Amino acid sequence: KVHIYMRVLALLSGGKDSTYAMMKCVEHGHELVALGNLHPPADDGREMDSFMYQTVGSELVPALADCLELPLFRAPITGDAVDQRLIYERTDGDEVEDLLRLLEAARAEVEFEAVCCGAILSNYQRTRVEDVCERLGLVSLAYLWQRNQAELLAEMAEAGVEAVLVKVAALGLGASHLHRSIRELAPLFGRLEGRFGFHVCGEGGEYETLTLDCPLFRRRLVLRGARPLVHSEDPSGMAPVVLLAADGVDICGKGEGESAPPTGAGAP
Repeated sequence: KVHIYMRVLALLSGGKDSTYAMMKCVEHGHELVALGNLHPPADDGREMDSFMYQTVGSELVPALADCLELPLFRAPITGDAVDQRLIYERTDGDEVEDLLRLLEAARAEVEFEAVCCGAILSNYQRTRVEDVCERLGLVSLAYLWQRNQAELLAEMAEAGVEAVLVKVAALGLGASHLHRSIRELAPLFGRLEGRFGFHVCGEGGEYETLTLDCPLFRRRLVLRGARPLVHSEDPSGMAPVVLLAADGVDICGKGEGESAPPTGAGAP
């Protein structure tokens, strides 16, 4: 069996999936040479509706790049989800074209043959990344694609992905679950899957994460003044959308600057 090892630009949202996708690239012998991130135009921590990109926590991606010690290429999301069909066709004004321009700009400065993303279940996302890569003559790597979510989440935690919830938007989750790790909350996610059809990896939008540490990081992140912020109320009161706000972030050496969860975090 012939193995082709490539230089890879990793699409980094800041969450657990894109982080673990990078780890799988390294495991398969590829070399990470750069990072790419698309963010809301304001880049001030406010969430933006996007069919393609996780925007919660995107303002912290530069700090993650510092932890990884890799060059980061960023650009604002200027388009919308104009073409929402499963099979994407090049469309002016679509947010997919923002990704094309980002990769073109990155390739002008760094040589790479492949792009990796953390797609698990979304055909919408995967096929669009593949479309952009095909147009640019790049290989699309999606090592997490169609994995069993419970097994994958457990594997991430076991592999040392320390990711905490920065958004909740599902029955059974609330403000007390923010800033808590996927390892800690995995048993709760399993119970919610049985009760409500909850997607254990958050593929239904149930939650979003921010990675604070992983084996690829040379340093780790610590959030300062983390606290819940209600984004939108659920009229039933059962599933409000709550974000994790923070006063700032520190980049610390491994094992330094540990912080406690926000006041009020209880058992699952």
